[in-house]
Amino acid sequence: MKKIILLLVAAATFSCSKPQKTEFSKEALSETLLATDGSQVAFQDILEKYKGKTLVIEVWASWCGDCVQAMPKIKDLQAKNPDVSYLFISMDKTADKWKIGIEKHDLKGDHFMSNDHMKGVFATAVDVDWIPRYIVVDKNGKIALYRAIETDFDKINETLESLR
Repeated sequence: MKKIILLLVAAATFSCSKPQKTEFSKEALSETLLATDGSQVAFQDILEKYKGKTLVIEVWASWCGDCVQAMPKIKDLQAKNPDVSYLFISMDKTADKWKIGIEKHDLKGDHFMSNDHMKGVFATAVDVDWIPRYIVVDKNGKIALYRAIETDFDKINETLESLR
């Protein structure tokens, strides 16, 4: 009986862990995001701008307490890694709140907002189940770290160090 329970626990543990992705899905790449100037830009076109550069993507929202608490960590990351590009994708419900959040928190980097928020096509396509969420993309456009949250800054730093 103990062996059966142990096997069930092991199976549940391994079946619940999501694999590390190395590239974005077609759904994510084709989804458009709102730019600060009001235009719509395909995610693949946004990523194209960063070819040849290491990129940290933060998925966040101005209403998210954990996101706000993590702001000093992302600013510290930026200070320690000035050669890295930073892309912020908001899950805010309105462009006004999003833009106020950018200004209030003085976020340095490029900014876009998901059109359909936390439960929409883009969030689903990049497996957003918690924010803030961080994704690190290498200079070749491959995902080096896919699932990091606000408690994973050591992992983010290690990944950036390995990409130097």
